[in-house]
Amino acid sequence: MNEPRRSHSRIQSFKHAFAGWCYVLRTQRNAWIHLVATLAVIIAGLILRIKTVEWAILAVAIGLVWTAEFVNTALEAVVDLASPEMHPLARVGKDVGAAAVLISALLAVVVGLLILGPALVEFFIE
Repeated sequence: MNEPRRSHSRIQSFKHAFAGWCYVLRTQRNAWIHLVATLAVIIAGLILRIKTVEWAILAVAIGLVWTAEFVNTALEAVVDLASPEMHPLARVGKDVGAAAVLISALLAVVVGLLILGPALVEFFIE
């Protein structure tokens, strides 16, 4: 009997998630850098015909960057709501969130170079 309500709630959850995704893309300049990098890695992987396990590793690295960006954006919004005026702890929260994005992005670059680097060198030498 509760099934229609549950599916409606599930649909609403997806709508909220996509609204959040759109918000990040609309408001966060770095999200566009992540998007371009994601597309470049996918295109390079397709051209280089990387192995399934390499796709999996790249997908985890890409997902980590996007997750960090989304969590950082949520953290910034909550900090702004809780502390509209400047506060040293608000600055710490925002800086640490930004550092998490930076760490995940640097890790993704290393993973991308380890997986795609040798294949790119081989591709351009042949």
